[in-house]
Amino acid sequence: MIIIADGGSTKTNWCLLDDSNKKIYFNTEGYNPYFVDSEYIVNSLRKGLPNDLPLEDIKEVNYYGAGVHNKEKADIVVKAIQEVFPKAQVEVGHDLLAAARALLGKESGFAAILGTGTNSCIYDGNEITYNIDSCAYILGDEGSGSYIGKKLLTDYIRDLMPQDVRKVFYDTYKITPDEIMDAVYTKPLANRFCASFSKFVYDNNVNIEYTRAIVDDAFEAFFRNLVSKYPNYQDYTFNCIGSVGYNFRNVLEEKAQQYGMKVGKILRSPIDDLVQFHINRATK
Repeated sequence: MIIIADGGSTKTNWCLLDDSNKKIYFNTEGYNPYFVDSEYIVNSLRKGLPNDLPLEDIKEVNYYGAGVHNKEKADIVVKAIQEVFPKAQVEVGHDLLAAARALLGKESGFAAILGTGTNSCIYDGNEITYNIDSCAYILGDEGSGSYIGKKLLTDYIRDLMPQDVRKVFYDTYKITPDEIMDAVYTKPLANRFCASFSKFVYDNNVNIEYTRAIVDDAFEAFFRNLVSKYPNYQDYTFNCIGSVGYNFRNVLEEKAQQYGMKVGKILRSPIDDLVQFHINRATK
């Protein structure tokens, strides 16, 4: 039995693959090693994994995760997974590689993530060959859920939000500006907190012009500051994975076309295509 996992900052999608390639899917919270340590991951997995999961029978875990930018961060996740799956060979890679492999398989091209955070790359059909750092949610992450959420929260705190939207926002969350500041600056996982409000932008029908502008500005910043900085970027098809890209794909497709890129795949989650990538690789 092997496991393939795609871990974002908010949620991790897991797939157990048995010897006959039968697939069993389940979810846990996300584990970004910039925000959580090995002990946190172990405790969360022990609570969140299915009770009937045969931990001792898992021979291999292929985990792709947000925040796995270097060996130090990868080792945080490796240590935790090895403790939970004691007999498994553990491989930990970046979630951007998962996105590229799910979107492009063995073909070369451009791949991006637009979820809680943002990332993008050029992929050669096996590995990532070029990446412009998204700089994470404080310095960058243009186009992400946290970027969209920060704009919404800033407008709310500064009373720049249209009053009809502000009323619905308060009725939905019952949160004050002081509570927002406290959550962002004194509590853990501020990136996830900010990103959670991007759902309000998606759900809100009170003032479409206002919320559409927030998303359009976020994607404009994503293409201006990241995508268009890749050499010959217009030669590539635009491919993207993530809840934000998927939920706002009509705006995203328009923005890609404005920047002269043809649109390829826009998927909510890479897990199905990522599992197929590993099945194909194992049979060759």
